[in-house]
Amino acid sequence: MIFSVVSIFPGIIEGFLRHGLLAKAVEKEIIRVDVYDLRTFSGNKHHKVDDRPFGGGAGMVMTPQPLFAAITFIKEKNPGKVILFSAYAGLLTQEKVKELAKEDHLILVCGRYEGVDQRVIDMLVDEEISIGDYVLMGGETAAQVVIESVARMLAGVVGNPESVETDSFYHDHQYAFPQYTQPREYRGLKVPDVLLTGNHKEILQWRKQHQKRRST
Repeated sequence: MIFSVVSIFPGIIEGFLRHGLLAKAVEKEIIRVDVYDLRTFSGNKHHKVDDRPFGGGAGMVMTPQPLFAAITFIKEKNPGKVILFSAYAGLLTQEKVKELAKEDHLILVCGRYEGVDQRVIDMLVDEEISIGDYVLMGGETAAQVVIESVARMLAGVVGNPESVETDSFYHDHQYAFPQYTQPREYRGLKVPDVLLTGNHKEILQWRKQHQKRRST
């Protein structure tokens, strides 16, 4: 699977890919992540990618020309689904992650400043996604979340497929449960006896009874 990331801070994404299972997934060529510096697509000598908003207001807006040039360049090489990160879009869920994992190529556009020129959204963006009801300084963190969560769904990225299939939210009403490991007692706190019995039916029942759920 290919991820193409458009950003004015490509180093944020490149550093993220050097560690853990994602680095191994890249090495095994299960995923490919191409990172594009938006400034290299700017049509002016100063590589400027933002300007003041028409109508006034605080902050700057990302101009259309560099984004049109970057996205068009990427799609001409390899067509893909264009995603822009926005605090006002639909929330990323596990169902959405599984849906995205079926794509061959995701083009992730990382906005900055007060947002991007609406014409980019109207003409080039296939879907807007939010990772939460809060505002970030840019879309790079959201891109990292999408890359990691989607890559986790791909065969070979996680060594044991059961680790993925038992994830919270992988199925409806499926949630994580408390986990314990060695030692059996630590600072007076003991592992629940049922987990030490080897009785898988009782362990499964205990885990269902103690599933973690959101507090809100």
